[in-house]
Amino acid sequence: MTRPGVTSRAGQALRLVLAGGFLFLLAASLPGHLSYDSIAQLHEGRAHVRETWGPAMYAWLLGAFDAIVPGTGLYVAVSALVLLGALMGLRTLRPRTSWLAVAVAAALVLTPQVLVYQAIVWKDVMFANCAVAGFVCLAHAAQRWEDRRLRWAALIAAVLFLAMGALVRQNGALAIPFAALALGWTARREGWKRALAWGAGGLVVTLAVMKLLGMAVEPPSPDADPAIGRGIRIVAQYDIIGAVAHAPGLPLERVRAADPKVEAVIRHAAAGVYSAERVDTLDRAPETNLMWTLPDAVLIGQWRDIILHHPGAYLAHRLDVFRWLAAPPVIDRCLPLYIGINGPDKLVKDLRLAAGDEPQDLQLYNYGTWFLDTPAYSHLTYLAICLLVLAGTLWRRDPADWVVAAMTASALAFTASFLVISIACDYRYLYFLDIAAMAGALYLALDPPWRRRRDLARAGDAAPPA
Repeated sequence: MTRPGVTSRAGQALRLVLAGGFLFLLAASLPGHLSYDSIAQLHEGRAHVRETWGPAMYAWLLGAFDAIVPGTGLYVAVSALVLLGALMGLRTLRPRTSWLAVAVAAALVLTPQVLVYQAIVWKDVMFANCAVAGFVCLAHAAQRWEDRRLRWAALIAAVLFLAMGALVRQNGALAIPFAALALGWTARREGWKRALAWGAGGLVVTLAVMKLLGMAVEPPSPDADPAIGRGIRIVAQYDIIGAVAHAPGLPLERVRAADPKVEAVIRHAAAGVYSAERVDTLDRAPETNLMWTLPDAVLIGQWRDIILHHPGAYLAHRLDVFRWLAAPPVIDRCLPLYIGINGPDKLVKDLRLAAGDEPQDLQLYNYGTWFLDTPAYSHLTYLAICLLVLAGTLWRRDPADWVVAAMTASALAFTASFLVISIACDYRYLYFLDIAAMAGALYLALDPPWRRRRDLARAGDAAPPA
């Protein structure tokens, strides 16, 4: 067993490391790093109008914080605080804190994924923070299930975090069923009927809250929200061109019947400008915009025909795209880092932002480049960590362990979804995988499962014979 006082000192050191790391990242990066997407959604949130096809919730959040303190400084601080609070909350899930956890926390806050990414104004970062926070709240409810007041407070917080996360990242909704399963499994001690009711109820309530929040933040518009429909069309068009690139003789009967010129454009783009690296390369052939003239029924029907009747070409394209995302051959081509404030001059001026890169931004970028092409900057590394976390939590099987296992499983499912929807290899798309792996590793390091088994074995050896 740990000597008295050791756990306390390790716990204090853990808090200092986490708090110090997050204070440093804020000092180094405020008011945050903004790309075109960030600036466009900030402008949308400030104007309270629909100007992009990004998530309305994310634009609303940026606008809400901007109304309090102009810019994104307050948003970045609160977003980072969500993750900090979640990581701090892991400590109270375990009866003791090991010095291994302090080392893991120190490594965690020094990674560019925390030190740089937490200050980038991207929905991917906000989703990851909300998802991890939601599962940590759920773990607290599971660990202290008999305390009704704490249980309900933790469950309400979990629902809000998970619903909001799903609204800022469309496929983030995949985390909700895993949370519902963990909730149902936690309630299994009350019988299978109660477990089913808790799980189903958690799923329904979270989806309902997600729907209500989405309706509340959607700017008034005479037209339906184009985000989902436009996103599906982009994926469909990319998949059609990609399938033809991998199988040049692929028949396109529906497209040909609707407009032979568009078929010729598709085949030309597949041979000349298609890349599994990202959909943006199609912009080199402006004529691909003709695909937007096809009716939805024609384009989606052709897409479905390729998937059902020519799965080899479709899978070859999809696996190639996913390879670039999960393990890019050249990581520098996948936007592994982003610093500064850069966007259209008009939007930057309207928002009264100071465009450009500050000296500390360049220093952060240089620091981050030292990690590129190393295991610390590989999604495959964090995939392996997630699998180890799954193994460790399912071996120990404490109440909170099941929830942490559900979190890592949801990160794996989220990652797998990009096998179907990915259109670019940007590193940020799998950011949730990295952060979930880090949180899971910190959780296991707090009170390693093998240490408890060792303590139980020693206790058994020391017990007097019957």
